Amino acid sequence: MRKYDAVVIGAGNGGLVAAIRLLQGGAKTLLVEKHNLPGGFATSFRRGRFEFEASLHELNDFGTADNAGDVRELFDQLGVTDKIDWMQIPEAYRVISRAEKIDATMPFGVKDFIDAMEKYVPGSRPSMLKFFDLAEEVRLAQAYSSSVNGKTDSKIMVGKYGNFVRAGSYSVNEVLKALKMPKKAKDILNAYWCYLGAHCDDLSFVHYASMVNRYIRRGASMPKMRSHEISLALVERIRELGGDVLFNTEATGLLTDKNDGGIAGVILDGKEQIETRHVVANCAPHLVFGKMMDKVPEVEIRATNARKFAGRGFTMFLGLDADADELGISNHNYFLYDTMDTAAQYDAMRTIKNNNVQATVCLNRAYPECSPKGTCMMYFTTLYMTDDWGNVSAEDYFKAKEYVANKMIDRFEQDMGAELRRHIEEISVATPMTYARYCGHPEGVIYGYESQYWDGLMPRLQMMAEDHKIRGLRFAGGYAMRLSGYSSAYFSGDISGRQTVGDIKREG
Repeated sequence: MRKYDAVVIGAGNGGLVAAIRLLQGGAKTLLVEKHNLPGGFATSFRRGRFEFEASLHELNDFGTADNAGDVRELFDQLGVTDKIDWMQIPEAYRVISRAEKIDATMPFGVKDFIDAMEKYVPGSRPSMLKFFDLAEEVRLAQAYSSSVNGKTDSKIMVGKYGNFVRAGSYSVNEVLKALKMPKKAKDILNAYWCYLGAHCDDLSFVHYASMVNRYIRRGASMPKMRSHEISLALVERIRELGGDVLFNTEATGLLTDKNDGGIAGVILDGKEQIETRHVVANCAPHLVFGKMMDKVPEVEIRATNARKFAGRGFTMFLGLDADADELGISNHNYFLYDTMDTAAQYDAMRTIKNNNVQATVCLNRAYPECSPKGTCMMYFTTLYMTDDWGNVSAEDYFKAKEYVANKMIDRFEQDMGAELRRHIEEISVATPMTYARYCGHPEGVIYGYESQYWDGLMPRLQMMAEDHKIRGLRFAGGYAMRLSGYSSAYFSGDISGRQTVGDIKREG
């Protein structure tokens, strides 16, 4: 058998970063990916003369060389920043809600954001200042926790990050109420909620505040050649560091040690056995424990089954034969809602019939040359909070796709006064079935496990050591300790890769 210090399963965002960290730590590493391309959801595809971005709306916390965010600093350490041609997103978002008659366009930059909020909601400035001060303390506390692999010193946490500790067990709306934030300001601030997939009565404040702060403080970025450019750069770096990469190769099983039950090897394509004592799995624990291991500790089965799947993905991609100005598309990133009550939004997103939530992007507003002159591209995305697509019969599948696609186009045209339908040159629709088939995610889940009070960002970060039950097996990606999202997946790979290096060194 071939032998490696570590094997990384899955070349998604978390797996790619974990492989680099392992190699930087001196580990002989193999990365295996069942697809013929790296990246998982971080990829692109072509239809006609358009190259569509598969999933990334904007990468938060990257920043610029003179205002670097944590993601940029991580990419600098990985040695990939300069391999990618970056561009800046022009504004944070535009949110439109019918019930509250909100139409607000919010800029990047803390001062500019607060100024804009004060214009929309006079008297909101004091509470917004408090929010961003607290959100920055949250970011610093998380950075400290990650730097010590979750083994935080309680004296440091209370002494330096006391407000973070106080807010740690409360929801978004509970903390915003304590800050005496006006309702309209709260509604506008909560527009990003669907990027985390849990409503603001249930979503941890520190998780949401961390994300919003990273977006607004550093701005957002995008590779000119779509997220696939990041994936290719990470693979190139793995090979520069001497790592082995196997595409079109599926890890179908894990071998376990008969003495301690820990990792002993990986089975590739149902036949070849690779000897290793360490695996970083960039895939769902449901998949690993349900299909790849013969014997799983009961504590792992209970913990995995206790978790709740987060949003299942649906995206429509449009290539239009007119430019954004002609079509009346003025912004890069839109959130279109029936109401700003996030719990009501979440409830409506349980079914195909009732879901009217959409996040829509026109990449040409950030990068005019992303499509041929006189054209533009749009991505329309929503989530389904239950497996309602599993109730669709094979005979009705295409009808269901067409139904949702038409609803999205109608909604955008009505809210924006834009004319899209007669300009459609290319259209492609990805449902939860598409995501399940493409990346093997259960039910087409694209957000990992849902962030809940007992299982949110901070509980997972603080429980990293206790959650490590099987010797030699760690997880990275959207199902891991940092939950879903591009930056979170990168950081999870960073953490799991460094932890595994430590495991290897302790074994001698």
